[in-house]
Amino acid sequence: MKNIFIEGLPGMGKSTLQRKISAAFPYYRVCREGEYSPVDLAWCAWMTKEEYDGILEKYVPIREEIRRETIEEGAHYVVPYTGILTDIPGFHKEMETFEIYGGRKSLHDLEEIILSRYRKFSRTAHLFECAFMQNILDELILFQQVSDDEILDFYKILYASINRQDFLLLYLFSDQIEEITEEIKRERVDTRGEEVWYRLMVSYLVHSPYGQERGYQGWDDLIAHFRHRQEIELRIIREVVKEQAIVLPAREWKPEDVLGRCM
Repeated sequence: MKNIFIEGLPGMGKSTLQRKISAAFPYYRVCREGEYSPVDLAWCAWMTKEEYDGILEKYVPIREEIRRETIEEGAHYVVPYTGILTDIPGFHKEMETFEIYGGRKSLHDLEEIILSRYRKFSRTAHLFECAFMQNILDELILFQQVSDDEILDFYKILYASINRQDFLLLYLFSDQIEEITEEIKRERVDTRGEEVWYRLMVSYLVHSPYGQERGYQGWDDLIAHFRHRQEIELRIIREVVKEQAIVLPAREWKPEDVLGRCM
């Protein structure tokens, strides 16, 4: 059985594809963003024992909830903290400081953490979303500000650490980036109709070192970033992953194009 990695820009239908594959093959372990993943750390705190013990001491009322969500990995503790529901002021904000993304690690440390976890991962039948490209690439582009060629060099090392026989990348592609982004901008709103997703995405981009250096401000800059990221992702497929990737037309793929390769 394969480990399947689903990638593509926002709005391309990654979650829908993940659900379809999971329904067809229920024995796959589904790893969604924000949940524990053996290879990705998006929306997870990555803590030493000292840091973890400090959090347990500080947040005694939810200590048991924190422990239930914790996965111990060698000398570190992974806490998918967004799954902990609490109204304790500052808890989620403090846990966010232990993430590896957002420029919180040096480039060397970031790459070592990613490579180490991928090298240790030896199981199969996992279904990942955004674990191979999206979160890593946004970090490398926006916060580490490495060049496209340096990104390719890192992915050559990362891909060499994977059991390629068990690896399959499903990439959802569209050249209608602006139209699809406009659609999800309107759809992903709160109960008052506020475009919360769009505001979050623009804020993340504008306040990143990459965005600040270029004077990014809004819509056009977000679309430019998405176009750039898709170019890099397709280059990784062409030059690194090659035949272990399937590029699918976003929102237009057919089950017969996919499901046969997932077994």
